[in-house]
Amino acid sequence: MTTLEIVTKEIVDLHDFFTEWFNGTADRDQLEPRFLSRLHEDVQFIPPEGQVLSGAFLKEGIARGYGTNADFRSKIRDVNIRYKRGDLVLATYTEWQTGSKVSAEASNARITTVLVEMTDPLTWLHIQETWLPDAVRDAGMPAL
Repeated sequence: MTTLEIVTKEIVDLHDFFTEWFNGTADRDQLEPRFLSRLHEDVQFIPPEGQVLSGAFLKEGIARGYGTNADFRSKIRDVNIRYKRGDLVLATYTEWQTGSKVSAEASNARITTVLVEMTDPLTWLHIQETWLPDAVRDAGMPAL
């Protein structure tokens, strides 16, 4: 598989897991292998609102979210490799959500930049999300 295929599969699989987790349809014992084990111990997450969150905060928030949002759906599009050096890859993708209870708007879209290490499985080092403008979101919202 190419680097783009590996990274795309990782991103899509992880977001599919988030949907299952928040819907309450994932097995609770899957949190570690499908999510927690993929995060570097010093990972930082910057959501669209701009605060810098630690990996511990991210992990705790996801763990508490089990089964809290039965209507949540997401779709990943436009995965691109922006830079690759050695085992480090900088990638971007868009995430389209509906039914979100924790975002300002239930239907929203964001562009995400991630730095991952090409380990098996990939190791997430840094995640930063930015809201897509309403005009982009409204023009491109896929069926979820």
